[in-house]
Amino acid sequence: MKLLQKIFISLGTNEGDRLQNLQKAIDVLYKEVGNTLAVSPVYETSSWGFESEDFLNCCVCLTSSLSPEDLLKVFKRIEKSFGRKDKIGNAYQARVIDIDILFYEDEIIEEENLQVPHIALTDRRFVLQPLFDIAPNYTHPKLNKTIKQLLESCLDTSEVVLYAEKLENTFDVHVFSDLNFIAIEGNIGSGKTTLAKMIAQDFNAKFILERFADNAFLPKFYEDQSRFAFPLEMSFLADRYKQLSDDISQYDLFKEFVVADYHISKSLTFAKVTLPEDEFSLYRRFFNVIYKDMRQPDVYVYLYQNTERLLKNIKKRGRDYEKNIQPDYLEKINTGYLEFVKSQPNLNVKIIDVSELDFVENRTDYLKVLKQILS
Repeated sequence: MKLLQKIFISLGTNEGDRLQNLQKAIDVLYKEVGNTLAVSPVYETSSWGFESEDFLNCCVCLTSSLSPEDLLKVFKRIEKSFGRKDKIGNAYQARVIDIDILFYEDEIIEEENLQVPHIALTDRRFVLQPLFDIAPNYTHPKLNKTIKQLLESCLDTSEVVLYAEKLENTFDVHVFSDLNFIAIEGNIGSGKTTLAKMIAQDFNAKFILERFADNAFLPKFYEDQSRFAFPLEMSFLADRYKQLSDDISQYDLFKEFVVADYHISKSLTFAKVTLPEDEFSLYRRFFNVIYKDMRQPDVYVYLYQNTERLLKNIKKRGRDYEKNIQPDYLEKINTGYLEFVKSQPNLNVKIIDVSELDFVENRTDYLKVLKQILS
């Protein structure tokens, strides 16, 4: 999963419904680029460097996994979709929307078509003032001065007037505030861990990652299933019970909720597929004792992917011990999951078909999945 980067951008407009242009741009940025962490107040200023209608300007802090170069391409495309005309020569001109990268983490980029930090931000009060409102102590990586210091020393005497109306932030970090515990489940290769990580990162959740990689029986199981199935499933059950019990009970004041990339029930699902009937009967007795005392999630999410897509994902991540997984094994696991959720009327289940979605590379798909979880 790509790391999120903190980015500061400026927005400006002086054509059409100016406030609506800014709001629409913020909405599009959330849908196509990343989460908008902060939106500044709006300021009205005279056109800078040429004669035209007054501008409305604001600054936005967002997070995104896009590179600076990809961001620039997306911003140009968004500007064009708003109806902005191509620039003629070096002269300034009126615009429906203008999107500039001010900072990209602490990177310094000096290329012909991209300079980060923005080369002119220190000379523009209409940029520094809204930037100060959302990040006064942010330090310019090249000048080693805070935004507060840059604003105080700015030589631009242009009048920057606070606009009466405010913008709304499309992103709500507290959107999961009514939930305390979310479990995300799915077949091998369904993307459950990646989705859980993304949600935890975006919405300030405590992330519980299943420690399957530490299980010494797992590689042996894939080599000889009949011999190592029972010790594998028993060790998984014990590990999952301990981890979930410990991590969920340990309250974190600095996190909004808990999101886990598994649910204790997966132990029963896999055991039913891997164990012979007599061993499974014994295993289920142990499971039932544990399960009745387990805290249940507010939402149980099951990511469904078709077998063909699962096999592609498994091959792509390249784990040696998974290379011999067969399609019929994955189909049995899927059937086991669905049978379990049907047998649990008190479990709040969301089955989401992600076979045709790519919520890792396509933000629109990611937002679709979030919407279904929250529906």
